[in-house]
Amino acid sequence: MRLLDANMDVHDLDVFSELGIPCESAIHRGWRELANGDLVSAATEAGFTCLLTHDRLFAESASAPLEAAPNFSVVVVRLVQRPWCEYIRQFREAWASEPIVPAAGSVIHWPSNPS
Repeated sequence: MRLLDANMDVHDLDVFSELGIPCESAIHRGWRELANGDLVSAATEAGFTCLLTHDRLFAESASAPLEAAPNFSVVVVRLVQRPWCEYIRQFREAWASEPIVPAAGSVIHWPSNPS
């Protein structure tokens, strides 16, 4: 199951739902204020296997909990944050050309060629 970091647009939940991919938001879970390492710990304890974030330094700030969670992956979303309608359109277009494929124990930067 995937988790959206608090810095991700919650409208992404609709996109994942349309794709049939289970996803929740850290905001809806009440995890908005958790530091990155604490978020990894809470997410893995709750059964999440992937976190999507806009935080380019997430992996560095959560390195110890990530090492302790070898089945967990982080996807750093490199799309420019825009008003939600534009952002969701951009997210769908990027997904259509390059779906996110999490890899256990990895930090992935997606899309590989952001526009």
